[in-house]
Amino acid sequence: MTKIKAKIYIDGSNVFYTQKKLGWSLDWFKVKELIESQKDIIEWKYYVGLKDGDEKMRGYLKYLNAIGFTAVTKPLKRIRVSDGENHPNSQGGFIYKANFDVEMTADILLDKAKIDEIIIFSGDSDFEYLANKLKDSGRKVIVYASKRTISWELKLASSEVVYLENLERQIKRDK
Repeated sequence: MTKIKAKIYIDGSNVFYTQKKLGWSLDWFKVKELIESQKDIIEWKYYVGLKDGDEKMRGYLKYLNAIGFTAVTKPLKRIRVSDGENHPNSQGGFIYKANFDVEMTADILLDKAKIDEIIIFSGDSDFEYLANKLKDSGRKVIVYASKRTISWELKLASSEVVYLENLERQIKRDK
């Protein structure tokens, strides 16, 4: 039996905050083993912003590369938070941000002819339109996200949602 061909696109920032909400971290090696036992994964892409001098993140990206992921990076932007605005991720009146929605969308659209399924690790509602267009073109869109953080728009637009909570025993990183 031929395995389904798929590519995986991971919104690193979204997954980071999802893990904070869950209270546990994903073991990407375990995630990779689980999904690759079911599908022929052509490529794993991990999108994340990099802060200058962040050696911890660079080490993390080296680990991801060693297990077969392709990292797509760009510098974090430093954005001033306006006076009176209470932002949970503010650091001294600034937030650091790198939005990858356009890059992920472009890569998915460029890749869609070569694959049967698109797997997205994100709960971001910004991917609703993309998911609908992909389904219109005959592609299956599978979203891996948390019940706590997935937007209802993306949930409805996806062909299938896999909740990380349901896989915790299989994919949780050991302390």
